[in-house]
Amino acid sequence: MSCKSQVLGRLSVGRSARILCATIFAGAALLFSSVRLAAIPVHGSHDYFVYVGTYTRGDSKGIYLYRFDEATGQMTSLGLAAETANPSFVITDPTHRYLYAVNEMANRSPNAPRGGFHQGTIASYAIDSKTGALKFLNSVSSGGSGPCHLAIDKLGRILFVANYSSGSVASYAILKGGSIGAMTWFDQHHGSGANPKRQEGPHAHEVVVSPDNRFLFVPDLGLDHILIYRIDEAKRTFSASNPAYVAVNPGLGPRHFAFAPDGRFAYVVCEMGSSVVAFSYNRETGALTVIQTISTLPAGYSGEDASAEIHIDKSGRFLYASNRGQNTITEFQIDKTTGKLTPVQNISTEGKTPRNFVIDPSGKYLIAANQDSNNMVVFKIDPANGHLTPANQNLEIEAPVCLTFVPEAGSAPVARGLN
Repeated sequence: MSCKSQVLGRLSVGRSARILCATIFAGAALLFSSVRLAAIPVHGSHDYFVYVGTYTRGDSKGIYLYRFDEATGQMTSLGLAAETANPSFVITDPTHRYLYAVNEMANRSPNAPRGGFHQGTIASYAIDSKTGALKFLNSVSSGGSGPCHLAIDKLGRILFVANYSSGSVASYAILKGGSIGAMTWFDQHHGSGANPKRQEGPHAHEVVVSPDNRFLFVPDLGLDHILIYRIDEAKRTFSASNPAYVAVNPGLGPRHFAFAPDGRFAYVVCEMGSSVVAFSYNRETGALTVIQTISTLPAGYSGEDASAEIHIDKSGRFLYASNRGQNTITEFQIDKTTGKLTPVQNISTEGKTPRNFVIDPSGKYLIAANQDSNNMVVFKIDPANGHLTPANQNLEIEAPVCLTFVPEAGSAPVARGLN
C-alpha cells in the first residue's frame, strides 16, 4: 500500500497498571524437548553456533543448529537443537548462556480469551557452549496472542515480548539460572490505523532496548506508531515515556527498528508501505524526530509491498532492508552527518519471502532466511561499498524465520544433531 498524506488522528494507547503473573509449567513437555547431540571435530577458532527459528509446518520441528566459520563464511548444518512449536523469534542473553524463543501461536478458538485467540508462550533454554545443545528450562505465557519478538535488557535481567495478534507488550524477570520468572508489567495497546484490513487494531511487532538501557521502543504496525517507554531496571518494569510515541505516515505499518552504532539516529522499516523512516534520536528524553521517509523498492516497481527486516552494519555506513514481495534486500548508504539514506543496491535473496536476515559478528557476511522457498543464502559484504555478493551457499531448511549467533567454546567438540 502506498503512503497516504492525510494526518493521522491521535490514537489512544492504554496503559495497564496491573501486574500479571502468567507462568505456565503444565504441559511444557508436550511442546518442548531437548535433542541429543554428538560431537564432531572443531573446524577453527572463529566458529559460532547459529540457531535458526522456524515455523513448524511441513517437516520443520523447531529450532535448528548450524556452525558458522567466520573465516570462510561457511555454514554447516548440525541438526535439530530443540523441538518446539513455531519458534519464530529466538534471542540469547548478553552472556550467551541462555536462549529464549517465542512460540507464535494465535489460533482462533471459541473458548480462548482476547477475541478468540489463544495466548502464545515464551520458552527458555540453557546453551551448552561446547556442543550447542539446548536444555529446556521453562515456559511462560506471553500475555497475549501471536508473540513475534523478544528483547533482553543490557544487564540480562529483563525479558520483553511483543504480542502481534493482540497488540500488547509485557516484561518478565529473568531468574538466576536463566529461567523466565513472573511477568512484571504489561501494556495493552489500543486504536486502529488507516488500512481497515491490516490495521483494524494494534499489532505490536518488535521490542528494542536503547543503547543506554533506558528506553524501550515498540513499533506497532496497526497504529502507525513507535511507542516509547522508560525502563525501570530496579523494578524490571516499563512505563510510558514523554513523548509516549512518534507517528509515521498513515498506512505505512512500522515493523522493525534499529539504532545507528553511534546512537544519534534510528530507523524503522515499514511493512505495508515498503519504506524506511529515519529519525534523529534524543538520548535524554527518548524522543524520535522524523527526518526522512524513503522507499525500499526501486522506481517503477508495482508488486507487493511487504518489507520485513532492517539491520545496520558495524561501521554505521550501510543500512539493509528486506522486501518480501520483491524478494530482495535493498542497501542504503547512511550520511553519518545528517542520518539520511541513499539507495545503492537492490539484490535478489535467491529465494522467496526474506522475512529475516542477519549480519555475522565479523561484519563480513549477511545471511538471508527465505521463509517460503525453504532456504537460507549467504552473501559476502564488500567492506568498501557495502554491496552484497552471493557466496555460493544455498542451504535447505523448512520455513526459516530467525537467526541468532552464539560464540562456540574454543577447543571443545562441536555438536551434530541426531534426528
